[in-house]
Formats: sequence, C-alpha cells, structure tokens
Amino acid sequence: MQRLPSRDVEPLEQQLASLTALKRERLAELWRELYSSDPPAKISDLLMRQAIGYRLQVKHLGALDFSTRRALERSLDARSPIRATPTSNRKSIRPGAVLIRQWRGANHQVTVLDHGVLYREKRYRSLSEVAREITGTRWSGPRFFGLNSIPKVAFDGAK
Repeated sequence: MQRLPSRDVEPLEQQLASLTALKRERLAELWRELYSSDPPAKISDLLMRQAIGYRLQVKHLGALDFSTRRALERSLDARSPIRATPTSNRKSIRPGAVLIRQWRGANHQVTVLDHGVLYREKRYRSLSEVAREITGTRWSGPRFFGLNSIPKVAFDGAK
C-alpha cells in the first residue's frame, strides 16, 4: 500500500480526527492514495471518511484488509466442503440423514453426506448452497431446512 506523503508522520489518532474537517476533494485524494482507485461516484462523505479511517488503521496497526480477508475465506471455502459448528451440546445430523423441505408446492429432498450434501444427484458443499439453488436467493441452509427450530445443529464428519 502506498504511503501518504506528509501525513505519514502524524500519529494515527490525529489522522483519524482530521478526517472530519476534510473537504470532499481532499477525501477523494486520500481515497486514491489508499485504495489506488477513484472513489465510487455516489459515495457519501461520511462513508468515504469511514473507509479511509479503516484503511489508515489497517496501515498503522497491521490488520488484514478486506481483500486479504476475503481471499483467506475463499481459500478456506475451497478446502472445507462444509462449515461445521462446534458439536458441544448440539444434536448432530449424521451422514445418510434425509432432509425434506416443501417450497412453492414442490418437495425438495437432500441427503447428508460425510462431506457435504446430495441434492438431485449433485453434490453440494453446504445446505446453504442447496437452499440458494432452490430459491434463487441467499438463505441459511440449516434455517431453510428447519434445523434451527431444534437446538443448533452440527454435521458429523465435517472437517
């Protein structure tokens, strides 16, 4: 990430405090320096200040920025067929269990596998992927299949 010219020597607290007094033009300059792109056309000054403040904190405190976190999450998703929750004091759905959900007049049947689920002879990594396939929108798979009405559920055998 590029360094800010004269602002680098200022303590983080001063840089963050000074953001409230900056005009839109200066905020846009800082955005370009920190994000290496123009700010979105319709972004509000408040949101621009918050995003710039976040980037300054990442730069000074060493936290992971959004794109790095997203890349790490994607790599975890690619390696882990299903996201499991801790199994302490929770009921488990064992491989072979069949979940049925009626949606808009049609029955949908899912079979739990060791790693993932089977729906219409196709393997999916999670119930949420199946719920998305059925509805066309993002859903919590366990919620869609009614598992949240029982105490929280975990999948056995998930890694």
